[in-house]
Amino acid sequence: MSRDPSKLQVFHRAHQLALDVYRVTDRLPASERYALSAQMRRAVVSIPTNIVEGCRRDTAKEYRRFIEVALGSACEVGYLLHLAVDLEFLEEDAAAACRECTDHVARELQNLLKAVAQFPA
Repeated sequence: MSRDPSKLQVFHRAHQLALDVYRVTDRLPASERYALSAQMRRAVVSIPTNIVEGCRRDTAKEYRRFIEVALGSACEVGYLLHLAVDLEFLEEDAAAACRECTDHVARELQNLLKAVAQFPA
């Protein structure tokens, strides 16, 4: 498995998710600019940045830790999208595609964690 993030499908999908979440958070009310919108954007950017940082770490243990953080951030984004819909800040249709992509990224990160576990210590 490559340690080059640009060769990881999950990195590209996480990057696309970040772009999509930035677009969808533009639809949130201005009152949420420094609250829900900012939190969602921080969480979604954390996914690809942790993948990149993990890929550059020297040990499998460090790599795994950064992928675990990325996975946690993906779960956070999924919840925040759900919250935005429940608060009626986003239409279900607007959030659905992002939630589907978030779920896919989370599954891919789980698979990456399994693969990293096979790396020599």
